[in-house]
Parts: sequence; C-alpha cells; structure tokens
Amino acid sequence: MKRVDYDGPIHRDYHASRALGEETSRAWLELFDTILPARRPLSGLDLGSGTGRFSPLLAEAFGPVTGVEPADAMRAVATRESAHPLVRYVAGSATAIPAAGGEFDYGLLFLVWHHVADKDAAAREIARVLRPGGTLLVRAQFSDRMPDIWWLRHFPGGLELDARMYRPLAAEIETFEAAGFAARPDLRMVRDPSTQTRAQRLARLRHRSMSVFQHMSEEQIAAGFASLQREVDADPGAAEPTAEATVLVLTRS
Repeated sequence: MKRVDYDGPIHRDYHASRALGEETSRAWLELFDTILPARRPLSGLDLGSGTGRFSPLLAEAFGPVTGVEPADAMRAVATRESAHPLVRYVAGSATAIPAAGGEFDYGLLFLVWHHVADKDAAAREIARVLRPGGTLLVRAQFSDRMPDIWWLRHFPGGLELDARMYRPLAAEIETFEAAGFAARPDLRMVRDPSTQTRAQRLARLRHRSMSVFQHMSEEQIAAGFASLQREVDADPGAAEPTAEATVLVLTRS
C-alpha cells in the first residue's frame, strides 16, 4: 500500500481531529501504569510521536520523554501545540532513532507500526535503544484480530481495506522476538471510553486525518460520508459505540 505523507495536508487538522479526551487519556495512562515499573522517573520513547498526543501525558505521569517523528510538519505542530518541559521532539524514524544504546526504560508505538516499511530493521533499532528488561508498548491492529469499527462499515470495502494495512499477530511477535525481545509477550485489551456522539465523530472524520482515507478512492469516501450522515441524521444525539483496542507488551531481553 502507498506510503501516507504526513508532511502533506493530513498534518493540518491532525492535532485537533485526533486529540485525546480526558477520559480516554486517563484510560490509557491507567493501563500503562499497570504495565510499567513502579519506580519514577522513567525515561520514555514516544516513537512516531506525530503532533504529540501522548508525549506530554507520558512525561507528566512517568518522567522525561523523547518524541521521535520523521515528518517535519507533524513535529512542528507538536513543538507548537504539545510543548512540555519534560518532552523533547526530535527528527528520526523507527530505523534511525537518535539515542544511545539502552537509553530508554520504555517505548510506545501508538498506531505507528503499520507505517514502518522495514519492520525487521526497526525492531532491532528499538531493541538497541531500550535497556535490558525495558518495556515496549505497541498499540496496533492485527489482520487476524481486527476490531469492528462502526463508522468504517459505512465506507464500501472499508473494513477489508483497513485489515490490509496490518499483519497477523504471530508475524509481529516473530519479528520482535528475532530482534531481541523475550518470547511469550503479553496482549492487553482496553476499551476506549469515548464520550463523543456519532455526530461529533462524523465532524472529526471529515478532516480525513485517519490514514485509511489515504487508501480510498474519492468515490468510496463520498459514499461513506453520505451513509454516515444518514445514520447521524436519524439520531443526532446517539452515543458513539466503542471498540476494544489491542496493546502488545514486549520485554527487551
């Protein structure tokens, strides 16, 4: 599938349209807190930090964070909109992380891994910058465990197209194990406590900041938004359904 250009128009509305609500932020931090070591501070890597959705939250809860983001435009938004005294945003990528070996206690990849072309090299590079015993949190989707995303059902072929962006869980585990992560990783599930209405979700989706839209034709997108609008018009105040999200938890050997 084609590469998503985050230096292009997608970056303009990303920060606002993909912002985390208070309850969603709390749910993710509570999960991370149950997984990460109890000692503080921890040195964190937010790999593919984008516009800085998570970096300030992680820094506030756990300690200093380095946000590594390859897209200059996304990183510029993060520096402007998501500044925090314990966060630094730097240029880099999953295969070229500007950090010393063993620098980080943990790393977070939040809906980033499917964008990485050379996953074998990236897994080795992530292993390099994590200390032995360090934790890697990979919030991802897997082609054999895809969630039923309510709004994506409205777009012709949307669910199938979304699944093609990901690999099976076993393939990802094999990649990380070969790079130096311990066998038998943990798979955690969290339900996003969305407080949005369907109408509010539709308004955000119209910014088209979800990467799946970059792989759709204009005809698919138009048909999907028309179908979504009909559902919203039928019950404007209806709450948005939630779906479970998966987090692969790995330990650096």
